[in-house]
Amino acid sequence: MGGKLKNAIVAAAAALVLASCASQSSEITASYVSPLKYQDYNCRTLSNEYARVLSKSSVVSQEQDQTATNDAVAMGVGLILFWPALFLIDTDDQSEQVAMLKGELDAIEKTAITKDCDGLQSSIIEDRIRVQEEMKKRAAQNNVFPE
Repeated sequence: MGGKLKNAIVAAAAALVLASCASQSSEITASYVSPLKYQDYNCRTLSNEYARVLSKSSVVSQEQDQTATNDAVAMGVGLILFWPALFLIDTDDQSEQVAMLKGELDAIEKTAITKDCDGLQSSIIEDRIRVQEEMKKRAAQNNVFPE
């Protein structure tokens, strides 16, 4: 009976530690942001706002990915070699901010479509392709393979 209790405690502790690990930014889904937020913007203003939000999103996503990588390393070291390393797992991730910025980008894109901002729509498509390529490169560097 003592062995079962010990196994249950270890399993519960492992689940708790795994739940506290940060996610890669590519795994975080967008929060809903209403396109009405941008309804008074013209195409030029939308384009400027898109560039601002995209830049901020890139920085925050890189920070999130670094946090997730650090957590994964600490988890591996902690589980295999040195359990006190589990205390190094960073619980200060920016997943909510990543989700909100992704939502803002989606809302800007929907507004650009509604307002027929052809130039901005083209930029968005090009940026999505570039971001996907960057994510694949980062994932390969970190030995993480996004779906």
